[in-house]
Amino acid sequence: MSGVRITSSAPPYKMIYPNINPIALDLGFVQIYWYGLMYLMAFLAAYLLANYRAKKSDDWNTQQIEDLIFYGAIGVVVGGRLGYMLFYSLPNFLSDPLSIFSIQGGGMSFHGGFLGVLLAMYLFNRKYDKTFFTTMDFVAPLVPLGLGFGRLGNFINGELWGKITSSPWGMYIQDQGVSRYPSQLYEAFLEGLVLFIILWLFSNKPRPLMSISALFLIFYGLFRFIIEFVRVPDVQLGYLAFDWLTMGQLLSLPMVVLGIYLLFKAKEQKT
Repeated sequence: MSGVRITSSAPPYKMIYPNINPIALDLGFVQIYWYGLMYLMAFLAAYLLANYRAKKSDDWNTQQIEDLIFYGAIGVVVGGRLGYMLFYSLPNFLSDPLSIFSIQGGGMSFHGGFLGVLLAMYLFNRKYDKTFFTTMDFVAPLVPLGLGFGRLGNFINGELWGKITSSPWGMYIQDQGVSRYPSQLYEAFLEGLVLFIILWLFSNKPRPLMSISALFLIFYGLFRFIIEFVRVPDVQLGYLAFDWLTMGQLLSLPMVVLGIYLLFKAKEQKT
């Protein structure tokens, strides 16, 4: 069964990291991980939001929504894991290709998952004869809450921590004996909740084609780029340049640039 242990030896006035068992439920013959449950919550949220949006449109039906979530889920899981192995853990992947299946403890890349979803949506559009940005504009508001759940999974796993800090915003980690920025929670808030509110409100009115997708790219890229400044870079990569540039920032920059380009294209179409 799951368990939470909160230590009491932290310095005064510090938030304490709750040492959460990554296994939510142990039935003996099978173990259910919180990380997996977070993905389940992400897909469930996307499904419910997609059905809500579909009710306001004549272009989507129940079968299409079910296929959309299925294609998207495959793209996220396969692309996310493959992207992590290629972007962040290539030597390990080359030495042990089967390690790609060891996802219980995390090891998923948003940027890999994003590319996986793009490919999945291409296949989905071929099946239903939809245009690429018609689908992506519909999908974009469905994504942020799932990102938020994923970051909560990182927090539960005690991975992807922020830098050591003495500020009140730090969280004391008993096993390490230091306080760190809870960067996973920052990402869950900005990339999850805040980005969802922005896209959901923006998409509630008719918008030019590509504009919703553009907004997703711009704000996700900006939020991720900013948070990387307080997040520890992956130990196997470190900083790529200037003693501050991380792989996450490097992969996010093209998203911002592409988003700005698409936003101008969308405005041109409107005029």
